[in-house]
Amino acid sequence: MMAKFSHTELFCLVARNSFVRPYRALRYCAAFLLVALLAAAAAASPTLTAYFLDVGQGDATLLVGPDFTILIDAGRHDRADVVPHLEALGVTAIDLFILTHPHADHVGQCAAVVRRFPVREAWLAGSEHATLSYERCLDALLETGAGYHEPRAGEVVELGAARLEVLHPAELVGDLNNDSIAVRVVYGDVMLLFTGDAEAEAEAAMLARGLPMRAHVLHMGHHGSRTSSTAAFLAAVLPEVAIYSAGLGNSYGHPHAEALARVAAVGAVIYGTDVNGTIRVTTDGRTYEVVPERGGPLAGPSAELRVSAPAEDMPREPIAPVAGMCGPEQVDINSAPAEQLTRIVHIGPALAERIIALRPFTSVADLLRVPGIGPARLADIDAQGLACASASGD
Repeated sequence: MMAKFSHTELFCLVARNSFVRPYRALRYCAAFLLVALLAAAAAASPTLTAYFLDVGQGDATLLVGPDFTILIDAGRHDRADVVPHLEALGVTAIDLFILTHPHADHVGQCAAVVRRFPVREAWLAGSEHATLSYERCLDALLETGAGYHEPRAGEVVELGAARLEVLHPAELVGDLNNDSIAVRVVYGDVMLLFTGDAEAEAEAAMLARGLPMRAHVLHMGHHGSRTSSTAAFLAAVLPEVAIYSAGLGNSYGHPHAEALARVAAVGAVIYGTDVNGTIRVTTDGRTYEVVPERGGPLAGPSAELRVSAPAEDMPREPIAPVAGMCGPEQVDINSAPAEQLTRIVHIGPALAERIIALRPFTSVADLLRVPGIGPARLADIDAQGLACASASGD
């Protein structure tokens, strides 16, 4: 019977039986073995690839590892691009589907994703939100039999080669953005942090818990809004790379220059889907590489800070400021402290902080810039007659 040898064994056998002196043969054999082992180790080094998908003014991030597939959020309700993105990247099933919060720019295509790909388990914060997109998402999860879990701060889950550490929420506070699921994904020595639309209030809560928050890559909260990415939060995370998801020329003005400046101040290199398209981060657990679909970083050691201007097809109608509008019993949205702002109908502590962060306002109607205040709420605010916008607050 003929003996079978590996290439390494065969090389060593030939070396020992050749004209080469024995000690040289052993040296050659040892060198070959070392090269073979290094090559095998390199070939066996599995990678995690995170795709920050370009889905316009929404969020969807895909993480693909050697033994897991994770999708975080599912894009906007008025687009149909998430499933094609996943199909193009070869996704056949999803092990974990994290929906950070129920807003339609994060769960918009959830139902389509769940009905196209088998989902083993879905994580939701457990917030109540009566919108069609969210209800369709919940119905699809129920109909397809996906597992369901409401993660809470402090939980640690091993999913294949990745470790997921839940940083938020510990409990729901009733504000959809600040109830966003925040999770740190650890792969070897490399860490990525995702916070949904968590704002300053949620970031402060995370800091107070004292859980590890350091991350090499930060997905900036709330599409790069000024209400997120506070200086204290960034000092704890110390990201080397920060990525925001936003649509070019969006009506919210995301990303806000203030947030980008705070991120740049900690030395992070910044990329955005509005400018760079889909952004790919690949890591072997020791090092990582960032590859944008197009262009280079917006800010960093070799990049000048840039903020994309609103597109011409998404104009914002200017509202002329009107002076002298506030009576003695009214609440000036440009100067009132948070406790006074909460006297206005629909304005709780969280919305009050958003109003303060977005000042100045040219009129009460300009409150439509505040996430969480839509036309219906604005109509109630106008009807109450308590709110005013004084030019002195500019």
